[in-house]
Amino acid sequence: MKGRNMKLKNIKSRNMESKLKNFNEFILEEEGMGTVEIILIIVVLIGLVIIFKNQLRALVTKVFKKITEDSNTVMS
Repeated sequence: MKGRNMKLKNIKSRNMESKLKNFNEFILEEEGMGTVEIILIIVVLIGLVIIFKNQLRALVTKVFKKITEDSNTVMS
């Protein structure tokens, strides 16, 4: 009986070690992380654009107005 219990404990121990090894490999695996990071960056950028939409629009308008004025000066 003791021999059988020891064998079961050894099997369970090896099974647990195998599961831990697989879990560690899963945690250390970085495949696919780049995609998630890029999506998060895009979401943050879109959020910033939505929050600062009016300020961005005013800035772009001001920059293009200045470019147009300067280009008219050069062309004259």
